Amino acid sequence: MDTPRLRLRHFTPADVEAFVAYRSDPEVARYQDWEFPLSLESARRLVRAYSRSDPGAPGWFPYAIEVKADGCVVGDVAVHRRRSGEEAELGFSLARDRQGQGYATEAVRGVLDTLFAGGLRTAAAECDVRNERSVRLLKRLGFTCTGQRTVFARAGRKRIGMLVFALPAERWKAPDGQ
Repeated sequence: MDTPRLRLRHFTPADVEAFVAYRSDPEVARYQDWEFPLSLESARRLVRAYSRSDPGAPGWFPYAIEVKADGCVVGDVAVHRRRSGEEAELGFSLARDRQGQGYATEAVRGVLDTLFAGGLRTAAAECDVRNERSVRLLKRLGFTCTGQRTVFARAGRKRIGMLVFALPAERWKAPDGQ
């Protein structure tokens, strides 16, 4: 799947080093629930599993975010499809040196376009209450905060507040604003 500046695709073995780099950055990982730093061997296992997953099947599928201009993988957008195919949850992460350039918004928008065109009825997302940039991104794309919950994060072994967001298909706007 392509957007104006990005290619959203399966991960490949060639992506392992970039994957380790952004997933091991404490600034990228601080709002995520994964252990870091990520070892090279763990990254290889994850990328191998990701490369075999089916974006249309129920469960999680992570799209690698590749910048077309330089061919670099700079992050991912993960989609968790429910069995019905009508609901999905999204998550995203982006390398620190690529943040603030609109890549995350463009990548999530591209994934949402594809999901809603394919019959998705509702997209959902959760983010750490402290993650102001992700909150702004979700709101910019039309998500509405529907509540807050407290979770016990595996990484860091602490309780954190999570904002819960939803975007129904009827509120999604095509990229041209229609």
